[in-house]
Amino acid sequence: MTKTPRLPVRLRARPAARLPVLTRLGALLALSMLTMTPAGAQRAAMPDATRDAVTAQAPAGAAAQAATGAPRSGARTVQVTFKQLGADVPFQLRGVDGINGVPFSIRADEVVTAARLKLRYTYSPALIPALSHINVMLNGEVAATVPVPKETAGTSLERELAIEPRLISEFNRLNLQLIGHYTTDCEDPFHSSLWATIGNSSVLELTLTPVALANELSLLPLPFFDRRDVGRLRLPFVFAGAPSPATLEAAGAVSSWFGALAGYRGASFSATLNQVPAAGNAVVFVTNEEKPAGVEVPAINGPMIAVVPNPADANGKLLLVMGRDSAELKTAARALTLGARALSGQSATINKLDDVAPRVPYDAPNWVRSDRPVRFGELTEVRDLNVSGYNPDLVRVNFRLPPDLFGWRSKGIPIDLKYRYTPRPVVDKSTLNINVNRQFLRAYALRSVKNQDGRASQLLAKVLPDGSVPVKERIDLPLFMLPAQSQLQFHFYYDYLKQGACKDVLLDNVKGAIDPDSTIDVTGLPHFIALPDLAVFGNSGFPFTRLADLSETAVILPDKPGAEDYSTYLTLMGRMGESTGYPATGVAVSGASQVDKQAQRDLLVIGTAQSQPLFTQWAERMPVSLVGNEKRFSLTDAVSTVMGWWNGADGTRNRPVETHMSVSSAATDATLSGFESPLASGRSVVAVTSNAPQGLLAMTDVLLDPEQVTHVQGSLVLVHGKDIDSLAAQQNYYVGKLAPWTYVQWWLSRRPLAMVLMIGGASLTLAALLFLSLRARARQRKKGEHA
Repeated sequence: MTKTPRLPVRLRARPAARLPVLTRLGALLALSMLTMTPAGAQRAAMPDATRDAVTAQAPAGAAAQAATGAPRSGARTVQVTFKQLGADVPFQLRGVDGINGVPFSIRADEVVTAARLKLRYTYSPALIPALSHINVMLNGEVAATVPVPKETAGTSLERELAIEPRLISEFNRLNLQLIGHYTTDCEDPFHSSLWATIGNSSVLELTLTPVALANELSLLPLPFFDRRDVGRLRLPFVFAGAPSPATLEAAGAVSSWFGALAGYRGASFSATLNQVPAAGNAVVFVTNEEKPAGVEVPAINGPMIAVVPNPADANGKLLLVMGRDSAELKTAARALTLGARALSGQSATINKLDDVAPRVPYDAPNWVRSDRPVRFGELTEVRDLNVSGYNPDLVRVNFRLPPDLFGWRSKGIPIDLKYRYTPRPVVDKSTLNINVNRQFLRAYALRSVKNQDGRASQLLAKVLPDGSVPVKERIDLPLFMLPAQSQLQFHFYYDYLKQGACKDVLLDNVKGAIDPDSTIDVTGLPHFIALPDLAVFGNSGFPFTRLADLSETAVILPDKPGAEDYSTYLTLMGRMGESTGYPATGVAVSGASQVDKQAQRDLLVIGTAQSQPLFTQWAERMPVSLVGNEKRFSLTDAVSTVMGWWNGADGTRNRPVETHMSVSSAATDATLSGFESPLASGRSVVAVTSNAPQGLLAMTDVLLDPEQVTHVQGSLVLVHGKDIDSLAAQQNYYVGKLAPWTYVQWWLSRRPLAMVLMIGGASLTLAALLFLSLRARARQRKKGEHA
């Protein structure tokens, strides 16, 4: 995968205190976490338990405390259930040593001072109390032990357990382990009576005290983004009055950078004008002509970046992005987004920043590359490709595909799979099961190594010193099973053979691994897609993200935009960064009156029906128009819907507009619509509009919600309250390129009537040629006879 380039940045830094521990924090913890909420506060239902997570931290906070002084006042207590931590269903602990658990993490600017676990559980009446118990384990250490007396067996129980805060680190794993026995004689280690159930309504309660962090650039992106805090990032951006287009371009680069860091968590950026937030952290953009009120700005000597306290909140920080003019401000933003690791001190001046090489299509760091096969080792950590035990976790490989891959008549995306496993002692039912996004794909039997006088085992040991069996397989992933964000899941299932009474001994020495040199290859698939298709915009930001830096994208704001317009723009840029993993350093921002200058770019148009004149100028091309309380919709006829099967798979989306309908209502509606640019053929327009400013923010909330964004499809999306409707009409332009012969075949496959006519025409032409040829030969014979 493409890496963010290292830039030649020369810095002039002012000295400041440095933290000895919190300088660089390893790879991003990605899955199965949920945001913690204050105790007693109502917790909203999470859309996906693997996307939002608890955040709290101890050792990192302790290190910060050692570097900067005593903890600050303002301790809070947070409670989070196992379900919020990712346990969609209760834990079923089975066997003599069953174990399962959940992860959680702690913010860098907080320290845990107290912890309790409210455990809700049930256990088998067959367990022998003297030999059985349930261990609460935190990061591999036993934090508490729960007895299993006969008197309460088989009933729902609740027990509060105190946990030592010293056991809590920055990233944590809370496990529940059943040590179970049902007899003192020979026992089956997988006997059905060995079970305990841990309810996912069990609650982890933490008392957190804030800790001051230093004003230090080397901590970036802390405290503005903390990878431990896996809830949605909410970060205000502060401007002085109406920011210039260049200032907005710099802000778009910064918001996309934070969006890329936030990743699966999502990120929203509210814009405030001339006002610093009363609490928390914020990013402030400053030039000599644009200085927000209430911010003490140092002397600006060039492109500069600094971290200062929030004057309105002792616990908050401000990230100042500064320049003497807009050009220097953009340089400072680029230095922050592309070279943050090189920054240090309380403030830094960028003396020189060389240009990076232009991006090429489909080279986004988060996307599977289209110019070469991609190794699994580039998509996930090597340690996550290895599992052990008879009941191992899934091996998960996450990947993101370019959304315009054209898989018509192809076998799919080829995967050269290499894996290893501990060979089975005899032939059994052990398999490697392969799923794609929880859909079964195929299974491979795990072979055995038969032992004849030990000779086979000795030969295996010489050839394979680690005792594992390497296997190579080729798999074709059907493209229809693969949304933009997909996950390959590999499950090593080991069959357990019963040997009989007093012979069943569990030797948990089996291992499995997916080789990091396994590859996925999309190089053979062309890029070609029918637009408008708002699904690819909602999931991947396409077509704007075709170039990772958005250098062929222009954002068109009203000539007099408001705070909601700025917030919508910044949040959408964060969404683009989440898709590509690269800052939008090439995006252009323009007013509606200057749109003609951006004719050769794809256009992202933002505004209300009242403030954005382009919605009136392009009304005939748009499937919807919102003016005050009046809404106008384009409708199709019923006959074309019924006959869509004849026109092929896209027929129901290509039907023409038959009539228009206007309705009046006082509700606040927001729409997302896509259509071909009126300024240039083959260029796209995506319009975000509403009949009220607050409706724009409702649309960005939909795009950030993992469940709601699945409803974003077609050429028009309507949002009114909690209802989301998608419509499709006038899908009549294509982006990308096919080989000529492939294009002809595809074009004819969608138009069977045209193919019949072409075959008929070809037949008539061939018949006419044969007729004329035969007539000519007949004339020649007659001439020969007369001669």
